[in-house]
Amino acid sequence: MLIACVFVLAGCASEAGTDSDGRVRLVATTSILADLAENVGGDAVRVEGLMGPGVDPHLYKASEGDVTAMASADLIVYNGLDLEGKMTSVFAEMKRRGQPTTALAAEAFPDSVLLSSPDYAGNFDPHVWMDAELWIRAAGHLADQLAQIDTARAAAYRERAATYADSLRHLDEDLHAMVQRVPENKRVLITSHDAFRYFGRAYGFDVRGLQGISTATEAGTADVQNLASFVAERRIPAIFVESSVPRRGIEAVREAVRAKGFDVAIGGTLYGDALGSPGTPAGTYTGMLRSNMTTVTTGLADAPVANARP
Repeated sequence: MLIACVFVLAGCASEAGTDSDGRVRLVATTSILADLAENVGGDAVRVEGLMGPGVDPHLYKASEGDVTAMASADLIVYNGLDLEGKMTSVFAEMKRRGQPTTALAAEAFPDSVLLSSPDYAGNFDPHVWMDAELWIRAAGHLADQLAQIDTARAAAYRERAATYADSLRHLDEDLHAMVQRVPENKRVLITSHDAFRYFGRAYGFDVRGLQGISTATEAGTADVQNLASFVAERRIPAIFVESSVPRRGIEAVREAVRAKGFDVAIGGTLYGDALGSPGTPAGTYTGMLRSNMTTVTTGLADAPVANARP
């Protein structure tokens, strides 16, 4: 049904081209990519994001409006590495039609810096944005893509990417400093799904997710019990829910931990696959990472460790 919709809507869509005011029309799948495009593109680019706050890209299916927007865009930006797995056929059709597209994570990063997927042999973990220093590469790659389709402003895109890269380096330094409030033996991050492995590698956390790198794979009873045993044995003070994943899985882990005689706190909500609402501290990429680190370090450093109440 969806691919048939692509053919119909693509035939009706206007030809790709800049807006009447001269801006480049860019469509980004996730809120994280839309934020990057706004920082690199500035006033020269009109950015349309398809997925808002709290939307899970692993499960997202393109609407007819999404297809129409992509069919008339100057540049389509998606993460790739199977993050938007249910949109694969749409991206393939857009490429076949000659629409400029970039799979940012798949194209900007060499295999040497990518983490392999523990769930799917031969694939990579797509959550590269969780490392602020890595995200500098994404900014540079996007600037190059914009420069190719808008050569008159090529230098401006690259200058904006360089300025943004400086802010990301400062953020990365701040995040490393924030980690120091958590003793090394307490740097264990338990989340709803395995979106934080790049975060863990960059900032020194042992990361465990109830679900795998894709939320399309359901967690079973054995997954809950195995994670609960790990938490109870290690006496981990806090575990964390995610804004784009139902909290019932982590709540089930907490109850299973309590049944083993240990009381673990819910340390707060993290932003894994989507930013927070606009205007909130987590409503931008830099704010999201800072918010995540604040939540994690507060939960792990300050949460009391105690036996479960009888």
